[in-house]
Amino acid sequence: MRDVVATDVNRRALWMTRFNAVLNGVEVDVREGSFFEPVEGERFDLIATNPPFVISPATGERLVYRDSGLPGDRVVEDIVRAAPDHLTEHGLCPVPANWSIVRGTDWDERLGSWLTDDCDALVIQREVIDPSEYVEMWLKDEGVHGTPHYPHRYDTRLSWFDEQGIEGVGFGWINVRAGGTGRHRLEEWRYDVEQPIGPAITDHFTAIDTLVDTDSHLVAGEDVMQETQGAPGAEDPATIVVRQQRGFRRARQVDTVEAALIGASDGDLTAGQILDAVADLTEGDAEQLRETYLPVVRELVDEGFLST
Repeated sequence: MRDVVATDVNRRALWMTRFNAVLNGVEVDVREGSFFEPVEGERFDLIATNPPFVISPATGERLVYRDSGLPGDRVVEDIVRAAPDHLTEHGLCPVPANWSIVRGTDWDERLGSWLTDDCDALVIQREVIDPSEYVEMWLKDEGVHGTPHYPHRYDTRLSWFDEQGIEGVGFGWINVRAGGTGRHRLEEWRYDVEQPIGPAITDHFTAIDTLVDTDSHLVAGEDVMQETQGAPGAEDPATIVVRQQRGFRRARQVDTVEAALIGASDGDLTAGQILDAVADLTEGDAEQLRETYLPVVRELVDEGFLST
């Protein structure tokens, strides 16, 4: 039997949670309070949160469902930093979020500073928009678009973004897992993904736990397709791209060795045996090929093109 705890600062939301629990015949421990305050000292296998992540100055103009009352993206940072202390070993906290892209600092460097060495993380930046678009979008959401108050509110918020050095706003997902190897993957992927994406996120953390070496028996994903481009009749293609049809639907440009490795990975031969065979076919140095491509094999497993 799994225990479920639900928290919120909105009493109506808490009432609705209790009501839905009764309708569905499930038990939910409903608690009123802000962020982690109602669960101080407790740990969970999963922390699911949809925080009030809208980036804005900390003013009195606050809509509880979207504005945290903290300046900028501080609410997301606080959750990401605090979550590992409330997770069991290998417990997961997925956070849909907005974050500030600050002038002179790479987005992944800034978000990476929020992550600790005692957790694994997968951060995906799905979209980036200009501050002017961002301000306009949320003022429309607030219902002030077209009113006499709009120009002042727009100018005030946009000026605040400029003062903070915010040149863009990132949209995406931050997934933090307690324990593990302390591996942090931060990537930008703006293309179509399979929904729901949750299983692919779980698969990522399973993959990074997998030992990958020359003795690993690997299998190419059933959804992985290969695309080649080149001049008709050419001995080798100009480009080779492998593309997933499911999950994150990642695409990766590979060379002929990587393509051969993926193509031959059916679980029969080890990674080392496949690389040795490729070295023999290309009259290359087997030891050097292993040294060069074993880290690539690790990447292909982490990205979901190969699995054990």
